[in-house]
Amino acid sequence: MNLLALAIWIAVAASSGLLALGLYRSRPRSTGPAPVLHDLSEAAFMAGGPGAVVDTALVSMLGDGRLMAGGPGIVHVRPGARAADPAERAVLQAHRGAPSGWLYQVRYAAMLDPAVQETGDALAARGLLSPPGWGRTWRRWGLTQAVVCGFLVPMSLPLTFVAFALEPDGQVPFIAKVLPVLLGGIIVGALCAAAAKRRITPAGRRALREIRSHYVNDRTPHVQTALFGLRGLRDPFLRAQLVPAARGTRLAAAQSGSRPAHRSASSSGSSTEMLPMLWCAGSDGGGSGSSCGGGSGCGSGSSSCSGGGSSCSGGSSGGSGCSSSSGSSCSSSSSGSSCSSSSSS
Repeated sequence: MNLLALAIWIAVAASSGLLALGLYRSRPRSTGPAPVLHDLSEAAFMAGGPGAVVDTALVSMLGDGRLMAGGPGIVHVRPGARAADPAERAVLQAHRGAPSGWLYQVRYAAMLDPAVQETGDALAARGLLSPPGWGRTWRRWGLTQAVVCGFLVPMSLPLTFVAFALEPDGQVPFIAKVLPVLLGGIIVGALCAAAAKRRITPAGRRALREIRSHYVNDRTPHVQTALFGLRGLRDPFLRAQLVPAARGTRLAAAQSGSRPAHRSASSSGSSTEMLPMLWCAGSDGGGSGSSCGGGSGCGSGSSSCSGGGSSCSGGSSGGSGCSSSSGSSCSSSSSGSSCSSSSSS
């Protein structure tokens, strides 16, 4: 039993060390001077992914009348309306491709626009965000280690009884020999899995805090949406339009029936390559996971969302929301959609 206990100690210690080291070495790091966020679009991407970028543009355009609500969840572009930035241009382009004017369709199409997606590429290149799918391996490793160690804790009890039966002479119980390392393995695995879910890097969290402090006294709806996502939006009219649209992301993806990819410039800027994964979720200021209805869900089946799992909310204004890192399905009905998912970031 001593050899078995020693083997468990070595295995758990080695797994924990390799997991922590791999997670630390693989996380992107910024180089040069302290990175900063250049504008509110970058802040919005940090706060809630491409969904928050589009939400910020929609709040600005609905607020000044360039977009007009023609009914629950339906918008029209005022004749002669012009875009002030790439995100707003993406919204206008998406509206032209959505003749029905459903806001959730406009929002989803604008999220996939290259100008919005490349914001995430630029942030990742500067070490402020981890790219899609970065932490999936480490999160699975951490969860597996925690589950295995947790399983071995009760399994060590019968081994303790067997050891007492074979050698009843006052030896240290087997469970006492392995319990410390098993508990340590559970803690390390859980902490590393949680760290792997966080999309924003430490440099990114600092940059987001700085831009939030810069706009601390600005209560303009589009500024608050950029800095905090839809949870920062207090206007009841705008919330009534945008929250259901955010929930309809998965429905819009299912209706699109495509698996789009976006082009991302290489580090040298001389060539581009097609990437099969899209930016679909971000952190809410250092947190993790995507928020269904919070503006950070992307419904593409080919995308990688930070955090495992999925969340669904009942449909209103034409849809419901579901975002997950893998394996989810939604079926629409007259008033929304239903979702079932199983996922593993």
